[in-house]
Amino acid sequence: MAATVYLIPCFLHPDGLNAVPAYVTEAVQKCEVFFTENERSARRYFKQLWSAMVIDNYEWHTIHKAEADVINKFKTALQQNKTIGIVSEAGCPGVADPGQILIGVAQQAGAIVNPLTGPSSILLALMASGMNGQQFQFVGYMPIDNALRMKQIKELEDYSRKKNSTQIFIETPYRNNQLLESILKTAQPSTQLCIAVNLTAPNQWVKTKTIAQWKQQPPDMHKQLAIFLLYAGV
Repeated sequence: MAATVYLIPCFLHPDGLNAVPAYVTEAVQKCEVFFTENERSARRYFKQLWSAMVIDNYEWHTIHKAEADVINKFKTALQQNKTIGIVSEAGCPGVADPGQILIGVAQQAGAIVNPLTGPSSILLALMASGMNGQQFQFVGYMPIDNALRMKQIKELEDYSRKKNSTQIFIETPYRNNQLLESILKTAQPSTQLCIAVNLTAPNQWVKTKTIAQWKQQPPDMHKQLAIFLLYAGV
């Protein structure tokens, strides 16, 4: 019998627990060992889902960049046919998340991999943007260096125009305003920019405007969870 691996989604915002489907709790209850991006926050999250959970009854491992030691522990759990849970710090495991390395190991080992539905900032923002959902690309974090960041924004804008493709990217919350400033300085006035802030939280907002419109009243997003979408297609 093959081992089973549940890919357990986590809330995007502490106030957005209701965005996590009830059947995720059922999966947590079936697991024997967890591989987490952040063990402390994962424990707290699971207690919110299932208050009767006895945390110390489970085996816990922390994923950093899935170093050799973590991979070996994961392989051992697979060989013992244990039911394993992989949980991200936010959103869905394996999507912009170090858990993807362990998921690859599970696939190579022939394990049963069960991805569970949950909030994904990438898809939620794309859904609400009004931009092209047939052709899109997630490129992760933007460069910290301002010159490199502006160069990449220009490249993404050119690619979007050429391929009619929505470009999706993120930034560390305390650098959101700097990223927005770079976008407004670099992109063409007619290019569309969608900004989605605090998705699934009571104070979430998602707005799509042209660069020219954003310049009139740029928002302050310092230390808020945000995702950006750029579209210069036809």
